[in-house]
Amino acid sequence: MSLTLSEKAKAVKPSSTLAITAKAKELRASGVDVVGFGAGEPDFNTPKNICDAAIKAIETGFTKYTPASGTNELKAAICKKFRDFNNLNYEPNQIVISNGGKHGLTNVFDALLNPGDEVIIPAPYWLSYPEMVKLSDGVPVFITGSKENGYKITAKQLDDAITDKTKAFVLNSPSNPTGMVYSKEELEELAKVIVKRDIYVVSDEMYENLVYDGVKHVSIASLNDEIYKRTITCSGLSKAYAMTGWRIGYTASSPEIAKLMSAMQSHATSNPNSIAQYASVEALNGPQETVEAMCKEFDKRRIFMYEKIKSMPYVDVIKPQGAFYVFVDMSEALKKKYKGEALKSASDLASKLLNDYAVAVIPCADFGFPNHIRLSYAISLEQIEKGLKRIEDFLKVLE
Repeated sequence: MSLTLSEKAKAVKPSSTLAITAKAKELRASGVDVVGFGAGEPDFNTPKNICDAAIKAIETGFTKYTPASGTNELKAAICKKFRDFNNLNYEPNQIVISNGGKHGLTNVFDALLNPGDEVIIPAPYWLSYPEMVKLSDGVPVFITGSKENGYKITAKQLDDAITDKTKAFVLNSPSNPTGMVYSKEELEELAKVIVKRDIYVVSDEMYENLVYDGVKHVSIASLNDEIYKRTITCSGLSKAYAMTGWRIGYTASSPEIAKLMSAMQSHATSNPNSIAQYASVEALNGPQETVEAMCKEFDKRRIFMYEKIKSMPYVDVIKPQGAFYVFVDMSEALKKKYKGEALKSASDLASKLLNDYAVAVIPCADFGFPNHIRLSYAISLEQIEKGLKRIEDFLKVLE
């Protein structure tokens, strides 16, 4: 018998966002002035009060194991945040704190899915959702949101996609990559289908603090008792508090699901980092002015980026309502030629932008929309202006 490796592992697609970011860093290290629009993290430092709390944790010896699903203090802070911000009542035994948002979602799918269970994922989607579902022995099923509807799906589309194998539906609002937000009315229609068809909804609300133009973030679980029972609400501290490297995510679900996730996590990773948990209590309970200040700065960049892209040839764009991404339709540009050659795909276009114009963008084939690119405005306004000028210069030479 020859040595073999896991077929499941070999089938996993590496993250294209991380690959492009790595290539941009490589060029930058060699002296190229690359503008990177790939960032999935705020360009701000973690607020000082949070860093100070982490130092205190180290100095006072808070460096040992904690309960597998997280400390009681952080669970209490998360429950308070759910009450105050999301209009949701969860008890500490419903909370599981994990090693980042991705880990939380992995726990969810591991707890919900049996082999062959289907999970409905609206496209465009964050590229990790399908891979997570497959790693948990599930089957991703895609439905496509139309540009005319802000890339969001309708309740009828969801209803039509559900089969007797459907276990769950993934909801991401505000959305990565589109930045669009489901309204309360849209969520109510989706909730009716979810309750009627008796499936779970995995609600990824990682960007919940980053909404603009008076848009309100609504948690689907807050609508009524029936949808609450079927919802696993997922979030974390990475985006709102500029804590991407601290790796603290959390989920809220029924006690039964939370118990399963806690048991699995106890074998997979033990507990989340104790120091990061201590600092996260300060993040949630401490002053929130830095969150508001970051959101205001993102809003300035969002408006600038949207207005500039809207004026460019061969592209189409919808104004994002949340997160820190702009989703750009490159369909017209892809009908053109660059240096006498047809552009094969958004990936090909992105490669030429990086190599010839020193601009890194994220092609969105892995997000379910092959003619689109994603630009992040989690970089400085100066960098945004410079990078968009280069993209415009590229578009102007297409023929």
